[in-house]
Amino acid sequence: MAESAQPFDLITMGRIGVDLYPLQSGVPLAQVETFGKFLGGSAANVAVAAARLGRSSAVITRTGDDPFGTYLHEALKDFGVDDRWVTPVAQYPTPVTFCEIFPPDDFPLYFYRRPKAPDLEIHTDELDLSAVRAARIFWVTGTGLSEEPSRSATLAALEARARAGTTVFDLDWRPMFWRDPDQARPYYAEALRHTTVAVGNIDECEIATGVREPEACAEALLAAGVELAVVKQGPKGVLAVHRDGTRAEVPPVPVEVVNGLGAGDAFGGSLCHGLLSGWDLTRTMRYANAAGALVASRLACSSAMPTEAEVDDLLARATP
Repeated sequence: MAESAQPFDLITMGRIGVDLYPLQSGVPLAQVETFGKFLGGSAANVAVAAARLGRSSAVITRTGDDPFGTYLHEALKDFGVDDRWVTPVAQYPTPVTFCEIFPPDDFPLYFYRRPKAPDLEIHTDELDLSAVRAARIFWVTGTGLSEEPSRSATLAALEARARAGTTVFDLDWRPMFWRDPDQARPYYAEALRHTTVAVGNIDECEIATGVREPEACAEALLAAGVELAVVKQGPKGVLAVHRDGTRAEVPPVPVEVVNGLGAGDAFGGSLCHGLLSGWDLTRTMRYANAAGALVASRLACSSAMPTEAEVDDLLARATP
């Protein structure tokens, strides 16, 4: 892979694919007749979310060598995300994900990532480690630890990064991606040693730490080595605790939910924007919550990622 001359605000590494969302809400998947096609995958979506907020972003991932892979390259470029480290894998098809949409809180996902997803074929010797080290924020996901060679590549990138700048571990727990989910915790622990920020919901925090209570999750993540623990609590909002004692607990921004998928990725991209902007913890969490709420109020994920003006407008309307 060619080296990057200009450091990026954000480089993400991990999952990409094509999301196919029903254009009929509240209808079982077996009865859906029409779908919308969108760029998907957590690492790709976080990069898109940051780009929509004016940040230079790139993603390290792989697609199939097929028309869906071509579509993902085009979509990334349309969103302003650099695709230089998105490479084809001839032997595996680009993944496709279907969802069912039952607002306000039921959005089952059906992943088609077999026999293996190309984004798990990232190899250590293909990484541009100088770019990884130079990025202002580097973002990895739990899915990237689920299989080799992606697991070794993710850990090698983290080790090379050596906690430079801000290094984020999106806990991103998807048990169906693991051949043996019981073996996940040691790899999560190793990743946490190299990261400065951990982000996850209660289920994801439990996989990483063995505890479920939000305060205990935050303390366990800090004990594992991170400087900032961000625990997403769904309808209870988000808890963020920094090693220096700073903390913020912010309620969600109320919206009419259309599709809750992608809200966490919007949160992640906006979290990066707040960290890069040097905002205090409460402002960053409020902003990220608002961005997530906007995506939850829309059908898609990537194309629903909000602009600064949209987030500012929602915050202004939500503030008493």
